[in-house]
Amino acid sequence: MPLLSSILLTPAITLIILLLMPQKAVRGIRLICAFSGLLTCLLSLQLWMGYDPTTGGIQFEEIIPWVAAIGISYHLGVDGFGVILVMLNAIVYFTGVLTMWDLEDRVKEYFAFMVLLVIGVFGVFMSLDLFFFFFFYEIAVVPMYPLILIWGSGNRAYAGMKLMLFLLAGSALLFPGLLAIYHHAGLNTFDLIALSAHTFDPQFQIFVYPFLYIGFGVLAGLFPFHGWSPTGHVAAPSAVSMLHAGVLMKLGAFGILTVGIRLLPEGAAYWAPTFVVLAVIGIIYGAFVAMRQTDFKFVIGFSSVSHMGIVLLGLNLAILGPVVIDALNGAVFQMFAHGIMTALFFSTAGYIYDKSHSKTIGDFGGLGKQMPRAVSIFIVAGLCGAGLPGLASFWAELLVFLAALKTYPIAGVIVILGLVLTAVYILRVFNLAFFGAPNPKWENLKAQDMSGLHLIPRAILIAVLVIFGFVPRLMLDLINSTTVAFLGNF
Repeated sequence: MPLLSSILLTPAITLIILLLMPQKAVRGIRLICAFSGLLTCLLSLQLWMGYDPTTGGIQFEEIIPWVAAIGISYHLGVDGFGVILVMLNAIVYFTGVLTMWDLEDRVKEYFAFMVLLVIGVFGVFMSLDLFFFFFFYEIAVVPMYPLILIWGSGNRAYAGMKLMLFLLAGSALLFPGLLAIYHHAGLNTFDLIALSAHTFDPQFQIFVYPFLYIGFGVLAGLFPFHGWSPTGHVAAPSAVSMLHAGVLMKLGAFGILTVGIRLLPEGAAYWAPTFVVLAVIGIIYGAFVAMRQTDFKFVIGFSSVSHMGIVLLGLNLAILGPVVIDALNGAVFQMFAHGIMTALFFSTAGYIYDKSHSKTIGDFGGLGKQMPRAVSIFIVAGLCGAGLPGLASFWAELLVFLAALKTYPIAGVIVILGLVLTAVYILRVFNLAFFGAPNPKWENLKAQDMSGLHLIPRAILIAVLVIFGFVPRLMLDLINSTTVAFLGNF
């Protein structure tokens, strides 16, 4: 079977098996999902190793006509960007399953919705047909509502509804934009490759591009349409937050890149200065608001808004001036690094919450002496968020910041300030929650520190951050070959 279809069908078959299994077969459900996650990781690794960076471009193509009358085909394929993001989704899927291993409440339904979300994400990263791209995009978004509403915490009904309203509003912008592209091209096809070879009228591009950018940008945490994201993070269970911040937000950035910029480059160039400003505001705003939060997950949620601002900044800089390669390389690298980092963040914060039933930073004090392993893992995630050399995010942020300094020096200085602010709010959390005199209230947590199976998903995520932090060429060579081929089309 073709490799991309194998990756996509693995969670699809898993979902069918889950639906046929009895509710009480909890151990079997966990094992099947863990095996499915591991298999997707192995298949994604095969995809990574099989991709030829010397040629770049779209590889592993599969195409089957579906509705020929209107030009819809089951058309899959990936470039280097897609390869990286498929691997990201596989890693977060597998580690997310292990993170929720102790779940007891409605296990079958939980993992069914989670697997459905994963199917949608894989489909978006692989689809070269706009119809299927949008179809999988919606499949990825919809399960978030029941996952938060049923298994979430706190004000979950409000969070789930707010999330769905924002994301549906984004889809309401996307749908007419995609239909306008299909109609204006007059090619009677939704095929992304065919549409990218068509030159659209500049005025049409300028008019339609904001529909796509804002529509996708809502999911990517674009300021000022980011309000759903931190609220959703706080209410969601651990693995859902991992998928939410780790991969779902990347769907928006990926859509901007592979649909918006690829099809409407002149529109993208026209609007880029405006969206650079919004990205810079998002970076600084997210960092400042994170400094004021008292909830672990709110800090991470606003941190995600700030870090996704770096991705959006890189995408917009990628179509301006001579530094496009550095900007785009950094933006895609940041998608991957941020995805792994936030998965580690939420996985660990969720573990601390599950054991203490508190997400309030000020409640803890010297937690580092009571849960040293969990705290150490959280610190690694925090240092990655602060851009520490030796961890993956350092290289991503460096490339985008250098591009910003060369293109818009004032903006470059401002976003570097954002990095300083990131260090401030991360160190603030460390100081308030982990260091100092231990709070006697949490003495019982000494016996509940991470061990055994709980360490495995976090160790995997840390290993990924360290490997790409010390050997960034493993990522950059793959990204750069695709960037050159991608920009060569303009």
